[in-house]
Amino acid sequence: MKLLLSCWILATVVHFSYGAAVEPKAGGKKMVCYYGSWAVYRPGNGKFDVEHIDPFLCTHIIYGFTGLGTDNTMIPLDPWNDLYDNWGKGAFLRFTGLKRQNPNLKALIAIGGWNEGSEKYSKMVSDPAKRATFLNSVVSFIQKYNFDGLDFDWEYPASRGGVPADKENYISMIRELKNAFAPYGWLLTAAVSPGKSTIDAAYDIPALAGILDQVHVMNYDYHGSWETFTGLNAPLYGNPAYDRTLENSFLNTNWTIHYWLSNGVPASKIILGMPLYGRGFQLDNAANNGFYASAGNPIPAGPYTQQAGTWGYNEICEKFKAEPTWTVVRDACYQAPYAYKNNLWIGYDDEQSLRNKGRYIAAMNLGGALTWSIETDDFRGICHGIPFILTKAIVDAMNGPTNLMPSNPCASGTPVTPSPVTTTPPTTTVSTVTSTSAKPCICAPTTCSPGPTTAPSSPGPTTTPSSIVTSTTAVTSEPNAVCKKEGLNPDPYDCAIFYQCVSYAANGWIVYTQRCAQGTVFSASLNNCDYPQNVPGCESYYG
Repeated sequence: MKLLLSCWILATVVHFSYGAAVEPKAGGKKMVCYYGSWAVYRPGNGKFDVEHIDPFLCTHIIYGFTGLGTDNTMIPLDPWNDLYDNWGKGAFLRFTGLKRQNPNLKALIAIGGWNEGSEKYSKMVSDPAKRATFLNSVVSFIQKYNFDGLDFDWEYPASRGGVPADKENYISMIRELKNAFAPYGWLLTAAVSPGKSTIDAAYDIPALAGILDQVHVMNYDYHGSWETFTGLNAPLYGNPAYDRTLENSFLNTNWTIHYWLSNGVPASKIILGMPLYGRGFQLDNAANNGFYASAGNPIPAGPYTQQAGTWGYNEICEKFKAEPTWTVVRDACYQAPYAYKNNLWIGYDDEQSLRNKGRYIAAMNLGGALTWSIETDDFRGICHGIPFILTKAIVDAMNGPTNLMPSNPCASGTPVTPSPVTTTPPTTTVSTVTSTSAKPCICAPTTCSPGPTTAPSSPGPTTTPSSIVTSTTAVTSEPNAVCKKEGLNPDPYDCAIFYQCVSYAANGWIVYTQRCAQGTVFSASLNNCDYPQNVPGCESYYG
């Protein structure tokens, strides 16, 4: 929940840190690596087969995807690649065979995905007999191919042709799956939306949290080429200088994670999603190359993924290596980079931004991380000399110290001086921008400068979330006991209430009174809402 007032927009040079190869630590965080099996058909250095997976890098690997047949059974979507039948390649059994190298590895099978749609899943879960058919097929499938469980990736209940009853029927389906899995000790996980309106329509969160072993939150696709303006694929925090509507201010990882937490999912079950790809655009005016810049077309397809609007990280870093005239900008509020060259613009995650998300996982004591998807990491080490450098950075950071929460200068109310970093990665030169005249911006929920004159809303896959807090506004010239400083201030008597304070006139304040979502309280150390047991002095709060 981003309720921010002041920020400095920082653009600093890109910084890479190269650690030694790392593996998940015993008893550490979960590293869930999705595998898009169609990567086997990619050309050249983009081709990625089962044997490219490092079985010691991830704690869980998930094969994407299977589908739902017309007879309501679980079916392979690419029988020639997935099965050994008819001289096929047998990728299912080769995938689960990786457990022979690492017996601690868990191999799951995913069903669904965006291209599978929603309507047929809606019809299946609405009928107990069809659910039983599906369930029996899943059990047989997992047994036949030696998987350790199922990842249910229905995108999404109650939308895209679904009906409101999906919310209840989905719970019935996963409860039945969980009961059927219990004798075998199989895992049941689900990939879930990061957007509030989709979440609210699709999921009975308390029931979901009680059934699933892991909740895989897809913290990406917050912006993309389905929109007509630029925006980052997966920002960690918001930036009120640009996210000038309340809805757009929720399109970031921090807001999404806190929403799932505030609705009852234990932190230990939340697996934070990170993209190993970027979303790109063609600028309408190459000179207007910042955030929310007009961009009517997607960036042209990359050589491996071959999908306009999306580049894998391997395509991005190889592009930068081949074309050193790209300009890279890192925003201190969003905590993620973007790059542009002429009229091309792409927002993505790199080693630094993913390390920050790993530190966020450690500080929030979340269950772990997931990546979509392993085959678009720099898995050959072409760019940095270290295969799977992004995944290794995540593993290293989230299993590190728990007191390194990434700073959020836009939540503090304190201007931040740009601090350029001069480290450049080996074997590649990237042109960078360093801000030397950043202007502070004082931002209220509905007005801010600089920024777009009209704030567009996002029609993309995450949908448009709405507020989870209550808010009132007051303008006063009198001394205010709650405003000890510019920015966020706790209420001295009610743990759930806090105030956004903006200095006004000579000695006055503009005061925005905010209340955390039910079951959470304001944490001055995080400048955000958290569970009462995590906030000293508020442990017994039940307001």
